[in-house]
Amino acid sequence: MNLDATAGTASLSQDWRAHGSQRRRDGRAAASRTLQRYRTALTWAFTFFSAIRVLAYLPTMWTLWQSGDSSQHSLWTWCTWLGANLTMSLWLIDRNGARIDRAASVNLGNAAMCLVVIVLIVVERL
Repeated sequence: MNLDATAGTASLSQDWRAHGSQRRRDGRAAASRTLQRYRTALTWAFTFFSAIRVLAYLPTMWTLWQSGDSSQHSLWTWCTWLGANLTMSLWLIDRNGARIDRAASVNLGNAAMCLVVIVLIVVERL
């Protein structure tokens, strides 16, 4: 009788552990799905705001071109932004096995736009 009670307890304990393992696996799978949804949403948000960011340079370029007045624009600031975007692109490319991914492309686009603004400022000041 004592052996049966012990065997029943062992069986119940094994069932409980198996159930706990299944719950942990289910929890990890749910966390993985949540993380994947988060990363997908973050990728789309990055793409959206990065595209807008590249377009946001256009009003400044237009104003510089039309007005011919670059006194309100700091050449130092624009050169700093050019350097920041360019070095970020190079850093991303280096970390990505010398491949240009979306993030590096966006930073290269921003660097190019900063360069155009710098050229417009310099042309207006000459």
